[in-house]
Amino acid sequence: MPSTRELRRRIKSVKNIAQITRAMEMMAASRMRRAQQAVLAGRPYAQKIDEVIANLAARLGTLDSEEIHPLLLQRPVKKAGIVLITSDKGLCGSLNSNVIRRSTRFMLDENVAPGFEIVTVGRKGRDFMTRYGRPVIAEFINYGDRPRPDFILPIARVVSEEYAAGRIDAVYVIYSQFVNTLIQKPVIMPLLPLHPAEVTGPILDYIYEPNPAAVLTHLVPRYIEARIYQALLESIASEQSARLVAMRNATQSAKDMVSDLTLSYNKLRQANITKELTEIASGAAALTG
Repeated sequence: MPSTRELRRRIKSVKNIAQITRAMEMMAASRMRRAQQAVLAGRPYAQKIDEVIANLAARLGTLDSEEIHPLLLQRPVKKAGIVLITSDKGLCGSLNSNVIRRSTRFMLDENVAPGFEIVTVGRKGRDFMTRYGRPVIAEFINYGDRPRPDFILPIARVVSEEYAAGRIDAVYVIYSQFVNTLIQKPVIMPLLPLHPAEVTGPILDYIYEPNPAAVLTHLVPRYIEARIYQALLESIASEQSARLVAMRNATQSAKDMVSDLTLSYNKLRQANITKELTEIASGAAALTG
């Protein structure tokens, strides 16, 4: 049975922890609002560039032509590339473990590819993959809460060079998609190669200058950068939302623990007072008897 002094110390320490988690919750809420605004602002651009790329690929009719950009050529998938996006920091619930679990299941699926090359974005994914000996060919960390678009350039360059050189035959981006504050789901997004079957509805008769192949050649790198950047923004918004919920739950748990400890302290203090009164009364009775 702990003493009253120990209970007071525990109550004080738990209150201090509650203050820290409350402060972290408020910081996560502020960052979450900015991240949500960035995600919502970037989605229309990402969707429109998807439509334009798909329209161009469908206009050209085939991806095996010599005029097609090498990043769009299809070939049998013997080795696939994965861009795994996780957070640099923890304290965000099961967000990172869900993404890593989804990526490991994906790699164990024999129907996807016999081998993989991994590009990690974030410390958590990098630490897990290197710990278990996965083939990590590049790592990118410290992207912060508001990454600049030029942070994506080396990531896009790595996957583009690997695909163009034929060392990988497909590229997938695995990240946490932001749905709302309470829901973030791990998503596997095929990045390369692009298939013209992704076009929905009739093919619009745009006029491309100088020609569709030249426009597609210059637009494909921007497409890769835009898709990876949007996935990174989605992951950041998911991270801040998950951290907000986690810190809110931690603060509430700390408050509940303070209430339980305070109740135990009052009971123990009342028992000690009753014991002292009993001893005083017994001593007085013995003296008068």
